[in-house]
Amino acid sequence: MKRVRRASHAGSWYSGDREHLKTQLAGWIQSARDVGFQDNLRAVIAPHAGYSYSGPTAGYAYAAIDPTKYDRVIVLGPSHHVYLDHCCVTAQNFLETPVGTLKVDEEFNTDLKASGLFESMDRSVDEDEHSIEMHLPYVAYVFRDHLDRIKVGTVLVGSLSNEGDEKYGLFFSSYLSNPKNLFIVSSDFCHWGKRFRYVNYDSARGEIHQSIEHLDRKAIHIIERQRPAEFHSYLRETGNTICGRHPITVLLFAAEKNRGSQSKSFSFSLAKYAQSSQCRSQSDSSVSYVSMHVTLQGDD
Repeated sequence: MKRVRRASHAGSWYSGDREHLKTQLAGWIQSARDVGFQDNLRAVIAPHAGYSYSGPTAGYAYAAIDPTKYDRVIVLGPSHHVYLDHCCVTAQNFLETPVGTLKVDEEFNTDLKASGLFESMDRSVDEDEHSIEMHLPYVAYVFRDHLDRIKVGTVLVGSLSNEGDEKYGLFFSSYLSNPKNLFIVSSDFCHWGKRFRYVNYDSARGEIHQSIEHLDRKAIHIIERQRPAEFHSYLRETGNTICGRHPITVLLFAAEKNRGSQSKSFSFSLAKYAQSSQCRSQSDSSVSYVSMHVTLQGDD
């Protein structure tokens, strides 16, 4: 029986109109045209808020992807609505978007579940979660000429312990080393304001939005230097509300494992930083958005 994950956030978080959405996605990628395809691109980090807020920033991640290079896209997204201390995969075999339907990589799902580290998501959990879905229209658009070939694995990442981040990073390290795989790591950065219960402000940095940017850029710098343990410490010390902290740390540990066992050196580089608005008073709020590229250095 054909099992389809519906595009449950279409028409609210992003346009449900096929042609309008295609025009938006094309425009955001075109706006980031200076990025160009990145050689040996293995992963991107990109935001997952409503497209009116984060769509332009995400374009800087997707502009780097050469769709002819990959057979599988693996999307790692954080769980916002259900508490998990592990990771889950979709139980559906097709992923609907307004710009095309994606095929789930069922072999990938079988391998993950056979490890004992992953379970299948209930359909309601799958469709309630936006962190993965917000990337699917972008994936369908970028790979629009390859939808008969490309397969997608979606992984909902729970609130892992530090040891869990490392365990899943080690598991995914072999997938990261495969040049036919592309990881999409879903995360927004600082959620600032009373409604997020986070109002950390260092007045020495200037306006509130400048303090937020300084805080986010400290995290970005740690990620660029590929220091997962330092990233854990940063999050503990600052409390920065980076919602995809576990998917990011899993990716960092996967890169570290490759560097140690296979002598593969990765580069993490910032492509775009933005904020939904510039906070200047305690009554303001904002969410920060980041796109980053992860490339393998040298020949594979």
